[in-house]
Amino acid sequence: MRGLRASELLRKPVVLRGIRLGEIESILLDAEEPRLLGFGVLCGDGASRFLPFGAARAREGAVEVESSLTLLEAQELEFYRRRGRTLAAAPELGDALVDESGALVTPLSAAS
Repeated sequence: MRGLRASELLRKPVVLRGIRLGEIESILLDAEEPRLLGFGVLCGDGASRFLPFGAARAREGAVEVESSLTLLEAQELEFYRRRGRTLAAAPELGDALVDESGALVTPLSAAS
């Protein structure tokens, strides 16, 4: 996901070997640090699940997973929602770039 802006991940499809499993509906951040924890994914069966950042890879317009088992059930999603924050609650980080570790790096403006 390196080089992508955090906000660009919203609404991206989540795929497994080309099969669409769902769509990213929220981006979950650490409560204290500007770091991605994972994603809220609205799956094809209508359930919302948690996808840990480390289990996801950005590929050609989609976020790819190696196993459907990396999409954790609703209770894990709620766990991270309660202990973290969403990108929507931190709009100043929407333009931040995602590095390999999930840290959000705010690009320097041309005026700086």
